[in-house]
Amino acid sequence: MKYVQITAMLLCFIFLNVNKTEAQTIQKEIPADYGYIVKLGQTVPDFDIVLPDGTKTNMQALRGKVVMLQFTASWCSVCRKEMPHIESEIWQKHKSNKNFALYGIDLKEDKEKVFDFQKQIGITYPLALDLDGNIFYTFAAQDAGVTRNVIVNKSGKIVYMTRLYKEEEFEEMKRVIDDLLK
Repeated sequence: MKYVQITAMLLCFIFLNVNKTEAQTIQKEIPADYGYIVKLGQTVPDFDIVLPDGTKTNMQALRGKVVMLQFTASWCSVCRKEMPHIESEIWQKHKSNKNFALYGIDLKEDKEKVFDFQKQIGITYPLALDLDGNIFYTFAAQDAGVTRNVIVNKSGKIVYMTRLYKEEEFEEMKRVIDDLLK
């Protein structure tokens, strides 16, 4: 009996510590004016990610990785301000980590526009096509602005979301990513 109790306590301890980081990330209240239709703690919707060169993946295939989805468009001035920070402070830091994936999702622009945009901004992380806006509108309301980031943990749960580029929120997002990758 004592062996069973010790084993149960040990398993609880292990479970709590394994899930501690994930649990800590689901604490931020997302303001209604952010325009999200997905919620923290929700399993990320599955969708195809298609890069301008034809490379494809999907959210189901990325399970087991920490995933950052960055919603953007070439005409978005806030996106243009934020993207160099994503490149230098997140992508360059984690791009070699096999447990991390980052995809920019470009709203309603063709592959030539996306290639030009990526070159103009000087980013090296992949930008995916969202030609009809179906991916974006799976996450955000029809009238919601484009600049936003969604962080997904290794088990496929949405754990952090941002809107616009706010330094404090961006710093917190970087900490969430770092914690999830520990």
